[in-house]
Amino acid sequence: MPQVERLPANVAGRDFIVGDIHGCTEALHELLCRVAFDTRFDRLFSVGDLIDRGPDSGGALTLLDCPWFHAVRGNHEEMLRTVVSDPSARHWEWWVANGGAWARGCDMTELRQVSDRLGELPLAIVVGDGAERFNLMHAEFFGTDAELDEGDFEPYVAMRMLWGRDLVSGKSVPPREGLSLTYVGHTPVRSPFCAFSRHYIDTGAGHATRDARLTLIQHGVGEAASVRTWTESAPALTL
Repeated sequence: MPQVERLPANVAGRDFIVGDIHGCTEALHELLCRVAFDTRFDRLFSVGDLIDRGPDSGGALTLLDCPWFHAVRGNHEEMLRTVVSDPSARHWEWWVANGGAWARGCDMTELRQVSDRLGELPLAIVVGDGAERFNLMHAEFFGTDAELDEGDFEPYVAMRMLWGRDLVSGKSVPPREGLSLTYVGHTPVRSPFCAFSRHYIDTGAGHATRDARLTLIQHGVGEAASVRTWTESAPALTL
């Protein structure tokens, strides 16, 4: 799988983007029912972190078999891949401390199969062209559309796309212009917001906090007002 996956604009249905799912599949299904999601024409995009923290990581992984579902790789998928490649006690403790306790019931053969599948997920997805274009990735990217399209990322850039929080936390200066609207997750925010062409949509699903929610956004071409948001309480798993 290339590091960037390209898909055409959806001329037959709607495109939705969901924040970090973290195993909260029940909340996701409720949201999809609420918007009358039509699997024949609509598409659902994930900004990564399907697994860990929440109650149903296995169910979240089955979404990868749905032809209407498209996901980028998140840092929690990368943690699973790290454990599979080096199943040391240190790596297991690190993953479990970050929500990976569900995998204790899986044998390594099963986890290797999951790891191989997650390794096929791109670091970024680009949808459409021109004014219709939008991007998705898990964390942050400081380049332009043209640089994203090249898809041959230096290791430090790929690491930032999975783990970076410098922009949303104010530790980095605003990037230059040239990046289309880009949906990202990774850093939980109280309410979705857009800054510097980045739309932050992780509202903490799976985290053991009172205001943890799963957010689903319908993408609309044009004005920001055409992007609508739904939230649903997401059950948190106490580890």
